[in-house]
Amino acid sequence: MADSRAPTAAEATDPWTPWAAAGRAGLLDAARALGVPCEPAAVEAALEVKAVPEHDLAFPTHRLAAAVHRPAPELAAALAGAIPPSRTLPQVTSEGAYVNFRVDPVELVRSTLGLVLARGATYGHGPRGTSSVCVEHTSANPTGPFHIGRVRNAIIGDTLARALRASGAPVTTQYYVDDMGRQSAMITWLWTRPEADWPAPVREASAGPTERGGKADHRRGRPYPALSAYLKEHPETAASVADLVRRIETGEAPPEHAAIAREVLAGMLASLARLGIAFDEFVWESQFVRDGAVASVLARLRAAPHAVEEENGAWAIEAGSYGLPKESDRVVFQRADGTSLYVSRDVAYHLAKLGRYARVVDVLGQDHRLHARTLEALLAELGEPRRPEFVLYQDITAPQGGRMSTRGGSAVWLDDLLDEAVERARGEVLQRRNDLPPDQVAAIAEAVATGAVRFHVLRVAPEKPVKFRWEEALSFEGRSGPFVQYAYARASSVLRKGEADRPPYPFEPERLADPEELALVRILSRFPRTVAYAARSAHVHTLAGYAHELADQFNRFYHAVPVLTGGEARASRIALVAAYRQTLGNALGLLGLVPLETM
Repeated sequence: MADSRAPTAAEATDPWTPWAAAGRAGLLDAARALGVPCEPAAVEAALEVKAVPEHDLAFPTHRLAAAVHRPAPELAAALAGAIPPSRTLPQVTSEGAYVNFRVDPVELVRSTLGLVLARGATYGHGPRGTSSVCVEHTSANPTGPFHIGRVRNAIIGDTLARALRASGAPVTTQYYVDDMGRQSAMITWLWTRPEADWPAPVREASAGPTERGGKADHRRGRPYPALSAYLKEHPETAASVADLVRRIETGEAPPEHAAIAREVLAGMLASLARLGIAFDEFVWESQFVRDGAVASVLARLRAAPHAVEEENGAWAIEAGSYGLPKESDRVVFQRADGTSLYVSRDVAYHLAKLGRYARVVDVLGQDHRLHARTLEALLAELGEPRRPEFVLYQDITAPQGGRMSTRGGSAVWLDDLLDEAVERARGEVLQRRNDLPPDQVAAIAEAVATGAVRFHVLRVAPEKPVKFRWEEALSFEGRSGPFVQYAYARASSVLRKGEADRPPYPFEPERLADPEELALVRILSRFPRTVAYAARSAHVHTLAGYAHELADQFNRFYHAVPVLTGGEARASRIALVAAYRQTLGNALGLLGLVPLETM
């Protein structure tokens, strides 16, 4: 196997590039020598960067062994024996069904620190690509303030978009505004009437001081739960709202309708802005009615293979062949009066997205799983070969327990949660730093609070529910936002105290031989692949896990070896601290957390 040298900053974005290439080449050469058919693409796909001392690279032989009808451990041993060690891959061994490679630790230090310090804020970023991605997330109806259950959607979607951009993809984030559905019509129906004409129960439930200085989402959305309950018991009022839904779709909406929706939405977006969340585009559902896209979808669906006209004149798709639940396999897409339904308008929206972007990702709550499958069935009926990707997430349990519902009036508002988080964070900061001026305490508390909420949500895989606990979210120990922010601040303090050692931070890789130093370097080296994986798989919780692992290892290193009093190793250790702080800062940026110089 040809000896490979360590990469330079100009040649690679990932420290592991040359070693992975050398490992692939060695495996292919060995397979050929043993007469084992082996495709380069299969080796590239299977070779894993482990970045642990026992086996930095690992190749599982299960599939290859099955193809050639040999026991996997036997094949692994044969391949390892046929790959000669080299300077940068000095050890090649087998363990069970795996071929394991170990890199030269000095070269790994040289490569990793050199790359981090050379690339700076772009370390972890991949080469610029051309395959465009649309991430649609949040898309809450403009009917009132966000509750914390909905904000999981926004945090996941925003973090995925950040990871995709870092991976090199051109990304557009979209917020799909439902300004045509029943919920939006309910808000318009109410607010286009004088309060004196509101149903008495709704008026009474909305009485009292205006919340949050008249913030539009709270003010306009306050009567919503009471109105939702009222409509269930008063069919004549519900019919009036239904008539408004029809008039909105046919272009007869009250002139205030759009303005009310925009006003409420602005209040909602102000809340998300505190979490660092914004959008590139707002796509209004009504635009697909106005431009004829919905009419085209309805016409195409009426001509689809499984379309049926019902007795009352409505149209549906018999979707049983698409694996939908039996009770939901008849999908109505057009009402008897000729108007569309949300799902048919959503088809028009997704056809537009699939026409613009190479990859389309929707972030949806788990209660929208059936809608996602229904959407896929209707796209198939239209002959559309592509499908969106769905990132489905579970609920958040509120701090006092229980699932939240806006219509049921049991929501915990995001604004209230953030305000309480800031107050709690302020107390934590003052316990540690009562020497700071009030304005700096306020800024740190806001950054700690919003970071705590984001990290507490992101640390859990989307398919698992989040149990929101203050004592965990705001802990300065454990898997929390404050923990990783404090680890960044600690590194910043070390660099301030070592001010005599300045960038470009020269280092001697052979000076960094302590096990805790090498463990930290190995974690640093994995960052580009972690970002690429999160972008490819949408498993954004792996970024939170990585940040915690990195911060935790830094603390181990910090307590194990002296930095500023490190003698001949001082400069190299300061360079390692600088590389760590840069990498953790880059990770915090992807997670939407503010890197704090002091806490």
